[in-house]
Amino acid sequence: MKPAFYESNTEKESVRAILVGLNQKESDSDFCRSMNELKDLTKALDIEVACTVTQSLPNPDRSTYIGSGKVEEILSSLDIFDADIIIFNDTLSPMQIRNLEKALDTEVIDRTGLILQIFAKRARTKEARQQVEYAQLQYMLPRLAHMRTSLSRQGGGSGRLSNKGSGEKQLELDRRRIEHRMAELRRDLSAIEKERDTQRGRRLKSGLPRISLVGYTNAGKSTIMNNLLRMYGGESFDEKQVLEKDMLFATLDTSVRKISAPGHRPFLLSDTVGFISELPHALVKAFRSTLEEAKYADLLLQVIDFSDPEYRYHMDVTKDTLAEIGAGDIPVIYVFNKSDVVQNEQEMAGQLVMNVPKAMDDRIYISAKADDSLNTLIELVEKKLGEAENECEMLIPYSEGGLLSLLTGKGVVKSSEYLEDGIKIAATLGSDDYQRYISYIIE
Repeated sequence: MKPAFYESNTEKESVRAILVGLNQKESDSDFCRSMNELKDLTKALDIEVACTVTQSLPNPDRSTYIGSGKVEEILSSLDIFDADIIIFNDTLSPMQIRNLEKALDTEVIDRTGLILQIFAKRARTKEARQQVEYAQLQYMLPRLAHMRTSLSRQGGGSGRLSNKGSGEKQLELDRRRIEHRMAELRRDLSAIEKERDTQRGRRLKSGLPRISLVGYTNAGKSTIMNNLLRMYGGESFDEKQVLEKDMLFATLDTSVRKISAPGHRPFLLSDTVGFISELPHALVKAFRSTLEEAKYADLLLQVIDFSDPEYRYHMDVTKDTLAEIGAGDIPVIYVFNKSDVVQNEQEMAGQLVMNVPKAMDDRIYISAKADDSLNTLIELVEKKLGEAENECEMLIPYSEGGLLSLLTGKGVVKSSEYLEDGIKIAATLGSDDYQRYISYIIE
């Protein structure tokens, strides 16, 4: 679903957009935050922001969302700023898009459409591309009658008379084509989800602790993953690196890597797609199997850009999204990344300086690029995992030597002693393993 403005402006150096926001009794700070985020989303699609138009109304105008007067203002701005597209900071109804495009004679997209385009541009794997395509088709289906661009229409007629207009017949063909493609995608994604469940089942059987990086988009999750791989990922860490860029939604695919820090138990670390306010429901639904990697974690590392003035709001959005995907009750460590930036600002302002890294209870203040910060994070992870574990002694028969190898591989064996009737070990077991191996435990 490539936007029409890309096709109609291929000779221009850049696409220019007018951003439009409607303030409905929101606080000025909340509205400004939302509009600033819209600018970042627009830039993430390599679109230049020509100007911003805002309106204050208690309720959206049913016909044009912003009222006829603001529509006239935008129409004048189109020529003044040589803009190609209008981007709204809210979800518009099909009728509103139709009326606005008719009045402005240019393409109009809403926030949902913009985020869908960013996801389409960022998708790299087959699964991500199919998930995005499915979400786009869901978004497109109720808007077919009002879309300015066709879906590769080849409108040749059959030569037979009909009481239906060609546009109405074409609309039915488009709808059938979309529904057919969505059915194909559902089958393909269902098969991929089954394979993902199989892989997840193998990881669950490994007994290694499962930890997921979650948080607002562009908070530094991939930076933490890559630097932990550099430090503790083995000789082939270059091959295991994930995409790391200073942009919104740089990573759409879930990556799972094994982290083995000396002196600490190994664990599986997953990097998930970032969250954002008003993440389209179609995307949450399409990416549910990907997002649900966090649902099966033993511990979540919620990465927060501490240097962002809106970091508390980002934490609230993350909390709500985790609850939506069923991961709201999993233990969390709050990882305040880019704390070194805040530390430098405090020094320049002559304020009391917070030293980095610093860990307190379930919070840690770090710089994702600093080795000492990541070592402190590993120690806190070890401590947090240990809260749900049991120190015990086990007697393993010699005939069950495979169990000793399994527990040793998990990094939970503290000591071992070879006795006449078996191997006596001291181990630290999680609640699942404690119940699984209770028959070997010495009371």
